[in-house]
Amino acid sequence: MSGNSLFVDTNILLYLISGDETVAELLDGKHIAISFVTELELLGYKVLAESDLKIIQELINEATIIDINAEIKRLVISLRKNYKIKLPDAIVVASALYSNLPLVTADKQLSQINELTMLLYKK
Repeated sequence: MSGNSLFVDTNILLYLISGDETVAELLDGKHIAISFVTELELLGYKVLAESDLKIIQELINEATIIDINAEIKRLVISLRKNYKIKLPDAIVVASALYSNLPLVTADKQLSQINELTMLLYKK
């Protein structure tokens, strides 16, 4: 993955699916990486229309999905010990750190994580 890649949080992809043009411009031409947690959250989101599910499947097919591994587990444990963040957020952050990519998120709580390069999206 290169400087043209971003690690994207679930909330950003939900904004994209809902038609947020600013997010669409931000992600245009970028290679997207996501955590397996984001994949599961998107596919398990029950209020989406059938057309949204097709968009989600296309996004997932084009994205690099980062699965859990020993290094990500180590990072998750460290993040959970040092910051008050939920397990899914810790997995997403650890996956972004593991991938050495900036995390695009709307979750301002994650800005407390010093190790993380983050692009905070404000809707």
